[in-house]
Amino acid sequence: MTTLLSKFIGLFERIPYALIALLARFIIGLVFFKSGLTKVDGFALKDATFFLFAQEYKVPLLPPALAAYLSTAAELSLPWLLWLGLGARFAALGLFCMTAVIQTFVYPDAYITHGLWAIGLLLIMKFGAGAVSLDHLIRRMHDKR
Repeated sequence: MTTLLSKFIGLFERIPYALIALLARFIIGLVFFKSGLTKVDGFALKDATFFLFAQEYKVPLLPPALAAYLSTAAELSLPWLLWLGLGARFAALGLFCMTAVIQTFVYPDAYITHGLWAIGLLLIMKFGAGAVSLDHLIRRMHDKR
């Protein structure tokens, strides 16, 4: 029995972190990017976006229009950094902060969804983007010097 268990554990331990990180980066980036796309029409924010930030989201400390612009810019740019694995830890930090704000002030009942995002983002913040990333390539090039 312990031999069988050891074999399964061995199989799980062979899952490369690069695959885990790539999947986390792709899926979490997609969630935020698709959200950002719902807020724009071409290169302009939709009127509905301003309405949502003023009437529904009500993020404290920021004027609604500024919050709309900042969050949309983050949702449309930070996923690209995650997907490329370029400055991925900082991109993950930015999206983690957005997740915390959304959880705290906008949709506090969606803690399961936000918790899943947070787990993936924390994983990237702690361990990096993995071997399939520009961060990894840059580090390898730098270490060869």
